[in-house]
Amino acid sequence: MRVLVVEDHRELAETLAGGLRREGLAVDVAYDGAGALERSSVNRYDVVVLDRDLPGLHGDQVCRTLVRERYPARILMLTAAATIDDRVDGLSVGADDYLPKPFAFAELVARVRALARRAQPAVPPILAHGELRVDPGRRVATRAGRRLDLSPKEFAVLELLLAAQGRALSAEELLERAWDEAADPFTATVKVTVSRLRRKLGDPPLIETVPQAGYRLPWSA
Repeated sequence: MRVLVVEDHRELAETLAGGLRREGLAVDVAYDGAGALERSSVNRYDVVVLDRDLPGLHGDQVCRTLVRERYPARILMLTAAATIDDRVDGLSVGADDYLPKPFAFAELVARVRALARRAQPAVPPILAHGELRVDPGRRVATRAGRRLDLSPKEFAVLELLLAAQGRALSAEELLERAWDEAADPFTATVKVTVSRLRRKLGDPPLIETVPQAGYRLPWSA
């Protein structure tokens, strides 16, 4: 999944982004409200982790704007204020969840994943089809019971292909969903990653190339 972290304290922002990337997520960072709205206008995020107490354009206003524009991401609001009234206020402006600071990083990851599963269409916590089984929370993928040694990007691509349920995903869509904004759209990185993933999945081959459409997994109900 792709996540936008909005936090004006740069050290905290980079710490959160680095931790989420180690969990296999594609993460972009904005340090203020204007930057958050700019990035969300050009990128599709599954979850926005939004500090409420931003200087300048307040987190509440960022949240209201995203909700008003019907931006599809789920919003997890962070704040140092932890009273019941604060939580109610944060949820009332459109946030989907609320996490007071300080918090355990494991809880942040769990909440981000839970919010992503509530996206439309909903994605189950464990993806399985045929011989394949992917558990995003535990970062485990298996084929016919054999554990697959996948890189974070290979895991992300396999997760996206399983979630697509047989729909072909273009290289551009995979790049947008599994890589962050630093990825070069003109490289062959998706093609190379899919090639490595195919080798690790073994025989018989599973990932199909659909001419002028992208990549898909064979699917039957």
